Amino acid sequence: MSEKQEQQSPSPMRFRDTLMSVLAAALGVQSNKARERDFSQGKPSHFIMLGLGFTALFVLIVLGVVKLVLKLSGVN
Repeated sequence: MSEKQEQQSPSPMRFRDTLMSVLAAALGVQSNKARERDFSQGKPSHFIMLGLGFTALFVLIVLGVVKLVLKLSGVN
């Protein structure tokens, strides 16, 4: 490692950065640079919590859309 890299300790990721990484990973468009940042600066617990929250929200939205479509089509 160079002296510059050794002097700069990686700062922890902000909430917004972690959220954007989770959303990008959900869409499958994560860049290699972002992936390396996630593994070097991110906390696994933050990614797990946001990932579970995103998954739950996604399932609820899909469920709501299905119920709405069924209601509008006249199926009980």
